Amino acid sequence: MFGLLAGIASSLWRGINGVAAVIPLGIKGIKYFIDSNFRDQVTPQPGSVLYCDLWLGAEHSGIYVGDQEIANIEVTDVAESTVNLCGPASFTSKSKLGRKIYVSCDSDGAVGCEVVADKAESHIGDRGFYGLVFANCHVFSARCVKHSPQSRGSSWFNSLLSTMNIIDESWEPTIKALKESARYKLGATKWRLWDWDGSLADNPAPEPDWKAQEEHLKNQPLSEEVMAALRAELAECKAYEAELVDEELPAEIRKKLAGYGQLLGDIDTTYEKAKPLLTACSGANFSYHDLKLCSDDIEPLAKQLQQNHAIKELVHKMGRAYISEEKKKQARLPQASKSEVHGTHRSDDLVRLLPIELVNLEDEALETLFYARFLEQNLMTYELQGVTLTQGELLELEKKRTGPVVACLDTSGSMSGTPLLKARALLLAISCILQQEQRSLHVVLFGDNGELREYTMHEENSAAGLLHFLRQGFGGGTDFETPLNRACEIIRDAKAYEKADILMISDGDCTLSDDYIELLQTRKQMLDCSIYSVLCHGQRVADRFSDEVVVL
Repeated sequence: MFGLLAGIASSLWRGINGVAAVIPLGIKGIKYFIDSNFRDQVTPQPGSVLYCDLWLGAEHSGIYVGDQEIANIEVTDVAESTVNLCGPASFTSKSKLGRKIYVSCDSDGAVGCEVVADKAESHIGDRGFYGLVFANCHVFSARCVKHSPQSRGSSWFNSLLSTMNIIDESWEPTIKALKESARYKLGATKWRLWDWDGSLADNPAPEPDWKAQEEHLKNQPLSEEVMAALRAELAECKAYEAELVDEELPAEIRKKLAGYGQLLGDIDTTYEKAKPLLTACSGANFSYHDLKLCSDDIEPLAKQLQQNHAIKELVHKMGRAYISEEKKKQARLPQASKSEVHGTHRSDDLVRLLPIELVNLEDEALETLFYARFLEQNLMTYELQGVTLTQGELLELEKKRTGPVVACLDTSGSMSGTPLLKARALLLAISCILQQEQRSLHVVLFGDNGELREYTMHEENSAAGLLHFLRQGFGGGTDFETPLNRACEIIRDAKAYEKADILMISDGDCTLSDDYIELLQTRKQMLDCSIYSVLCHGQRVADRFSDEVVVL
């Protein structure tokens, strides 16, 4: 429980910000369009649960008490709130997604309870601590709802869970629990709009741009944070489809809604299949569109990146950590630790809270005292301290030059199959580490005499674009002088590639004439660059121009 309390606030902000960055309007905008145009509106009953969407990841809720009045928490000062009565206009004044209000309903219309309304009215004027977690509007509404004498669920334990489980992994952390409480205590299986000012007929909600949302989802760079938001969006979409299953909707609208949910599900499935590759290439910023384009390569590339130790070693060599010279000095290092209970003291550390303080949370009258002590850093908590001496090394780093890379990749016919797969995996891994270290990468694909294609990595041209580029090739013979000439030109002419290293990636001996080798050595000295030859097939063979030869 201590860990839960300590991690709640950061999870909430991360979820809200994550959704806003991932989906423009999303399922909330879709719901508002459908509910405004194709579903019947309702008028709340006393004790109905109400909420409005403030923005993508936030809602405001309250309890309808009758006569167009809503009991709800209003923030009156920093971390302070008051339970007030307000009208619909004030209740929705901060909404960015529409001025209508959602009402707890069943198949026949709005549902409420006089006892719930009376309980909400009894709290009017109450002041207390306000926060995203401890005493937000949804917690107030849920506490009123739990006083309803009726129960529609299977057991009191389910009711307790639905009321207490205010923290969820999704981006909608507390409205979900409030809806579950309303389902159990009020029989609320649907949520319909209240057209409180009668303006929907003249100002219907516009249809969302389905195509734009689809394109945005397909091209959104995927990460664990983004996927958490998309999975929550998918869960909300499925729940909404289930709510509409017994209602009449235009076939075209139902199809678009189903298509939106299908796309979210496909993104989730594709991400899970590509997870080994994404883990191996952290920071690569692959989108769903990128992963679909290279779907055939995902599994074999991930296998190479995870199991080919030669690739891992070479990637490590190309990184700054390897290139730096380290001077190590053995020492016993003192480290502050909190491994021993030293006593108790007063603080706001929820992780080390004494159990006796939690008793106040069980009583509504004493709960305010808990929040006051929390704000004053006056809660009784365990005091931990200690010092541990650990054997370690003090490192003194003398960094050498760690510049850009020009990679020349042989795409002749003999490279097809496993050799080319190894080369793609190597370049993909190198591109990720270079991008993290803000170092440039220029890739030259070559085949026979005069056959060249080039790709430059930069912030807008990510590893996903590189992987798509590497699917090209020539498939004919091999000419090694042309790509080496081009690499030297890039290092000589482009300031961003000054003193770059050259990676020559092929499946066999790089056959060069004696005269060309002599010319190449002269260029290396003038440009102050190194050449690494990488063989994707065969045995290690020494040559007279490479600074190092590596076999994958």
